[in-house]
Amino acid sequence: MATTSTNSSYTSDTAAAVSTTTTEAESFDFSFDSTMPRLTLSGDQLRYCYQALGSFKAKKFNSPQVIRQEFQSLQANRMTALDMRNRCTVALNSINYSKNRYTDVLPFDDNRVILNQCTDYRSSARGYINASFVMTSENVSRFIATQGPLSHTSEDFWEMIIQFRCPVIVMLTRLVDNYYTVKCVDYFQAEDGPREFGNICIATKRIQTTDNSLILRCLEVKYKESEEPPLSVLHVQYPEWPDHGVPEDTLAVREIFKRISNVPPSLGPVVVHCSAGIGRTGTYCVIHNTIQRVLIGDMTALNLVNTVTTFRSQRIGMVQTLEQYYFCYDAIIDELENLISDSNAHVSL
Repeated sequence: MATTSTNSSYTSDTAAAVSTTTTEAESFDFSFDSTMPRLTLSGDQLRYCYQALGSFKAKKFNSPQVIRQEFQSLQANRMTALDMRNRCTVALNSINYSKNRYTDVLPFDDNRVILNQCTDYRSSARGYINASFVMTSENVSRFIATQGPLSHTSEDFWEMIIQFRCPVIVMLTRLVDNYYTVKCVDYFQAEDGPREFGNICIATKRIQTTDNSLILRCLEVKYKESEEPPLSVLHVQYPEWPDHGVPEDTLAVREIFKRISNVPPSLGPVVVHCSAGIGRTGTYCVIHNTIQRVLIGDMTALNLVNTVTTFRSQRIGMVQTLEQYYFCYDAIIDELENLISDSNAHVSL
């Protein structure tokens, strides 16, 4: 499990800025319709989509071997275990070690999420949580890629959501897989009434299952003793994405993008997790980030090798398998085609 060793573009200074700028952010109204949302494109955006679609389709259908070679080059440049350990000293601290779901998936010191020092019963150890800031530029969504919470880190997870004013959580795993292996603890279901995690209370205000089997929850999160209004968070769960694999089609993943891509980057980072927080998580982040950058005319997004390399420099092993890398191409192509089709249909009305 490793990555390229380029320097992360998300520094601790940037993390501090996120915490500062998002504390006064406004809330965002999310659609809870069960059908797939539609995005309306401008003329320039339509042109960008056509250009990007031509490039991605040419590679997929005319030179499919190039995609395999791209992933092979990514794997050949993976970070070594020794390099990872040298960059993850806080994660390897004896106080923090038990907070890691997997010992080979750790956040780098220079772009890890740092929680405020807690003053209660928990051992703080420099505000550690197994979570990493992941981004390419300020003009598109910023992510926090993280592991599925453990029973003793669920309160830390919600601390992170409140501290960084995260408007969306994307959960790309089941709680237990088909082999009865626990992939994530239940940190979010509160349909039967409010739940408490230490000093934090969460409540479900609304729940909706979409046509593509996404489970949408509108959650309210707050400190138990606080008089501040609760933070509204959209929790999107996609339980049908298999571990180390890919979905049967791209519909649900593209629906997640359509539902959350218009959240202003200034509102706060989008939290994405599966179990380890690198395979399915990395795949979704690449798809979301690439389409967003195309829509603003950033054609450097056509180079998926560079995007994955950047993400791997911020969290080890992002996009784990060749199958997941191919799926990035499939989902991006399908979404660009859908955006163009919807836009042309809208114009003809």
